[in-house]
Amino acid sequence: MSDTKTKTKTKTTGLVEVPAQRATDLPDSPANRTGFDGSDWRILFGLAVTLVWLLLGMLYISLNVGWSNFGDLPIDEMGNFLEGAFAPLAFLWLVIGLFIQQTVLAQNNRELYHSNVVSARQAEALAANERNARQETFFKIADNTRRQLGGISGLLLQSAKGPAGDASITDAQFMEMWHQFATGDFEIFSRRFLILSGRSENMLPLFYGTQIRTTHTENFIVNFDRLLKLARECDINGIITDAQLHSAHGLLSSKMRELHPRIKFRRYELTRTSTYLDQIMKNSQEEF
Repeated sequence: MSDTKTKTKTKTTGLVEVPAQRATDLPDSPANRTGFDGSDWRILFGLAVTLVWLLLGMLYISLNVGWSNFGDLPIDEMGNFLEGAFAPLAFLWLVIGLFIQQTVLAQNNRELYHSNVVSARQAEALAANERNARQETFFKIADNTRRQLGGISGLLLQSAKGPAGDASITDAQFMEMWHQFATGDFEIFSRRFLILSGRSENMLPLFYGTQIRTTHTENFIVNFDRLLKLARECDINGIITDAQLHSAHGLLSSKMRELHPRIKFRRYELTRTSTYLDQIMKNSQEEF
């Protein structure tokens, strides 16, 4: 009983260890056949017809002409005879060659098509990798730029609302805001400006009331625009760009550009919600 189990186990193990041979690895597999080997039925057909034709020709010479008389024929008559005998064979092999050539060309076209598909996929993969690399680089730069913009907006707010301005914000409040800024809240000062704007306060003197404030404001606009340019270069659907524009820094920069006394800036281009929803509705209607 034990020997029977051992034999059974050995057979099972043997079946598992022997890998299945793929169809393409077989020598007679259609995948390994080409238009020039002996397995092509057209070549086999041509060889068979040629052999039969030659046998019929030899039979004709033996019965009607005789080999001795055939050897005594003048060279021109023998040439005419051979020309008439082999012309059909030449035409037959010409036709077979054309068919084989068409098959090879079709196969080459299929291989070229698949090669183009693979190349297109590789190009898409490379483009996706490049885009991902640009996005990773952007997020690293964006973090430093947001910190820089937070510092500029803090200095601007301190100039406008601190002791040098109307002193409506105390030193203790500024210390608390700078503490939040140091802990990673880089938009604390921008949000404070937006709160002041929401209270209908005149923002023009806060941004451009003095030369120092004008310098801070223009530095803020320039740095945010540079950040926005990097966002557009690595953004394919507008998500990253819209996220920057809808942030506190983006809304503050838009307000600064709108109130600039000398330069007429163009408005930032945002993704319109109504347009986006209309496009979704249109696509859903086309599907039905």
